[in-house]
Amino acid sequence: MTVATSAAGAFRDAYGTEPEGLWAAPGRVNLIGEHTDYNDGFVLPFALPQHVVAAAAPADGPGWTVCSTFAEGAVTFTDTEPGGVEGWAGYVAGVVWALREAGFEVPPARIAFASDVPVGAGVSSSAALESAALTALVELGGLDLPVADRPALAQRAENVYVGAPTGIMDQSASIRCTEGRALFLDCRSLQVEQIPFDLAAAGLAILIVNSNAPHQHVDGEYGARRKACEEAARILGVPALRDVTPAGLEAALARLDDEVMRRRVQHIVTENQRVLDTVELLRAGRIRQIGPLMTASHASMRDDFEITVGQVDVAVEAALAAGAYGARMTGGGFGGCVLALIDADRADETTAAVERAYAEHGYTAPTAWSAVPGPGAARLA
Repeated sequence: MTVATSAAGAFRDAYGTEPEGLWAAPGRVNLIGEHTDYNDGFVLPFALPQHVVAAAAPADGPGWTVCSTFAEGAVTFTDTEPGGVEGWAGYVAGVVWALREAGFEVPPARIAFASDVPVGAGVSSSAALESAALTALVELGGLDLPVADRPALAQRAENVYVGAPTGIMDQSASIRCTEGRALFLDCRSLQVEQIPFDLAAAGLAILIVNSNAPHQHVDGEYGARRKACEEAARILGVPALRDVTPAGLEAALARLDDEVMRRRVQHIVTENQRVLDTVELLRAGRIRQIGPLMTASHASMRDDFEITVGQVDVAVEAALAAGAYGARMTGGGFGGCVLALIDADRADETTAAVERAYAEHGYTAPTAWSAVPGPGAARLA
């Protein structure tokens, strides 16, 4: 059964009628550029083949009713002020709130959701949920909201309504990615460029290894990293750490007294440059050569930003030992997934190597799959 079939079935079961349409939004992985988004920097995500699907139709009465295949019971709400709806439905209520705050007349609706985006794996299941809800509501209401403006609105739902201090990358990827491309996003100007990333033509694959270590975004560690970066920018007298160049890094670090803050800054500045270098290689079709940049990114996240855990470090080391061209954690950290750039015919061999390493360390077995860049949010039917 497909996710779309599940969503349509959930709608019929909950509401007794057929949905007016089906809208899908994907999860994402970030090829490179971690924690650079809220520092006005550069990121390079691509959309996964896994989606959240919203089956939706207008409702007769006021308010919104939502249900899903991943939680029991329906949730109905009319008041969308922050804090009014909790749990998974809060992400949907946040989208309604953000649309209304922006001046849109949001149509009352009934929505049923289904998903095959792994939850807690750092692949933005929450952004996919927001983006699917937003895409459905915009079309149901005939709202004049250009695609380029939608990620910021979905981000506002997550930041203000849900209370997660995420940057704009996740929603941008879920909404604006295109098939066969990675999304080069300047998080300050919000300009995007679709970068060719044809893995199959190069005989390559991206193996995604879900570490199955717990992953939480709404926590003190993520917020602490963001606060440290913002405080460092204030001390250095720049709008954001994006404005510190590699050439000026040494001088900038010398102005910071706190050793932890220095490491945080070093990661952001070098990570931004790694994104730019990766984009240049991909533009030239030199996909294999991005591998060392991926591995250097992981080392920086491990040593300077300190957001990795044992499971992801072991997965990276095992993938590299098995012949991966590069490997790195993706996502906010403290769990989640690892990306490994491999020859397309070595997926099983690499997966087996990671599984053996996990068994040796006594970790819960990982799960793995190969991914190709897919399209962003769209109507399915």
